[in-house]
Amino acid sequence: MKKTCYFLLLLTIATVCSCKKEDAVSTGIQPVNLIVHLTYALDSSDYSLPVKGVTVKITNTSTSSQLTASSNDSGIARFTAIPAGTYDVDATITISADNYYTITGTYIADDITFNASEKNAAIAVGNDLTMNMTLVAGTTGQWVIRQVYFAGSHRTDGALYRDQFIEIHNNSDQVLYADSLYIGQVYGRQSFTSSNYYTLTNGQMDWSKSVNMPADIDANNDYVYTRTLLMIPGTGKTYPVQPGSSIVIAQTAMNHKVPWTGANGTTISVKNPALTVDLSGADFEAYYASFLSTPLASDVDNLSVPNLEVLQYFGNDWILDNNGRDGYIIFKVDGAQIVKNWPMYNFPTTSTPSATAVKYYQVPLKYVIDAVEIQPNTAEDRIPKKFSAQYDAGFALVPKGAYSSQSVVRKTQKTVNGRVVLKDTNNSTEDFDYFDVATPGGFK
Repeated sequence: MKKTCYFLLLLTIATVCSCKKEDAVSTGIQPVNLIVHLTYALDSSDYSLPVKGVTVKITNTSTSSQLTASSNDSGIARFTAIPAGTYDVDATITISADNYYTITGTYIADDITFNASEKNAAIAVGNDLTMNMTLVAGTTGQWVIRQVYFAGSHRTDGALYRDQFIEIHNNSDQVLYADSLYIGQVYGRQSFTSSNYYTLTNGQMDWSKSVNMPADIDANNDYVYTRTLLMIPGTGKTYPVQPGSSIVIAQTAMNHKVPWTGANGTTISVKNPALTVDLSGADFEAYYASFLSTPLASDVDNLSVPNLEVLQYFGNDWILDNNGRDGYIIFKVDGAQIVKNWPMYNFPTTSTPSATAVKYYQVPLKYVIDAVEIQPNTAEDRIPKKFSAQYDAGFALVPKGAYSSQSVVRKTQKTVNGRVVLKDTNNSTEDFDYFDVATPGGFK
């Protein structure tokens, strides 16, 4: 009897283990391999840039887990036995100015960074993936976007969106003048769910299909499209900015921590001043009320702060997308360009737009000094990128999302004789950190 019971026990254990083993085979996640092959986009074939030592980082968009590898002599980086899933793949290498001169014979003042990026790359179970990526040199300028406070603060305890601002930094070693510096809010497809647009393979709008778009231009790669376009006034040398210093551009240049009187005479206040910021000392503000029939009560003109020139706007105030679905650019043009006369186009909708449909300025990327891509804080809300790797290979975000009081802020690269130089590799994923509470003038 004991032998029979013992046999039945062994049979039961074997059956359970067999089932578990079969379940593991049928439902287990099999690891996959990713091979990244790196090359350069070069204007000349007279020289070769190093493909060894390129840092490749992959980020699982679902778990946020990251792995890093370095490319070999052949420009190949390997990731073996990684979980199947969707990944962001970023590659970067910085070549010193001296080394770049030795290789190319071209003098550059600073080290140069090359980037490549592939977002939302899906690697399915049982399917290894070989990815070809082309490294491009980013555009770097003397001005950089230092901080973007788009999230706003708590809806009931904070200032909602009234306290938003952008900060722009003089990253050079000489005095720069902010006069005629343009600030653009770049727009595009806001989600993957809308299907009434002509789209590119990455899901972003195909602007070449816009009504009356010229056929002899590269509408998607040589331009971006803005829904807000502002300009700092001045005669050329009205607003000097010292090396390592910044200017703050406020939606409304008020101290949002304390009560103040709105345009309609009502008191505007917050329940928790710690959630918001004092923008009464901002350098510029966006004031819309003078040309709107129904301006917001919160759009008050601080007479001690110069107003921006408004070339293009939407809504009742300069409101940045709290969810993080806009991109931002700064640019300057030569004297031959009249920006307000630049062409504007409708969205590339599959149906013909109405005569009153909104149009968007077409901004040539050749004039852009700096670009920052912003994305929502959760992977499922991610939208198609608006900028190529040449202008921003990555993106910045705030971990807590909309109405969190958080801002994205560019990291400090070094300090030279007291002058702060900010990191600028044209990859906002690497270049930016965040403040838990937006801090005008703050550094990371």
